[in-house]
Parts: sequence; C-alpha cells; structure tokens
Amino acid sequence: MIFSLIPLNLPGNLKIMEQEHEIKDPKLKDFAYSWVNSSVFLFYLQVLCIVALLLGGSYGLYTHRYKGKPEVNVPGNTLYTPQYK
Repeated sequence: MIFSLIPLNLPGNLKIMEQEHEIKDPKLKDFAYSWVNSSVFLFYLQVLCIVALLLGGSYGLYTHRYKGKPEVNVPGNTLYTPQYK
C-alpha cells in the first residue's frame, strides 16, 4: 500500500489519513447525515405518493361514475317545440 511507504508524522499525511477515515465513516450511509441519499429517497417517495393519489382518485371516480341514462318524464310545455293544451 502507499500509506505504508510514507512516514506518518508529516502534516500532509494526516490529511490523507483523515480523508481515508472519512470515507469509511458509517455516518455517510445514514439517512440524517447524507443529504444526497435523503433527497433522492424523498424525491422518489414524493413521486410514489403522487402516483398513488392519482390512481386512487381515478379508481374512486371510476367506481362512482354515472352508469346510464334514466328515463325522465319531460313535460310537453318545456320541449324545444312546446306542445300546448
């Protein structure tokens, strides 16, 4: 490895060691500490909720749709060409 050949007491080497430690930090995988992962997750969650609401609303409208024309008695005097007595 490269780090075994470089002396550890130089200030530049401490930064390299800190960067290596930061990469292995388990907080990077945590939802609260990684805004990139959390924003992607929240975006897909938002898209999923919108799709679920659209599908649920469409299904609700479909089940309560108007199912036909009822036979309505229209008085003769209200027709386009009225029929008077």
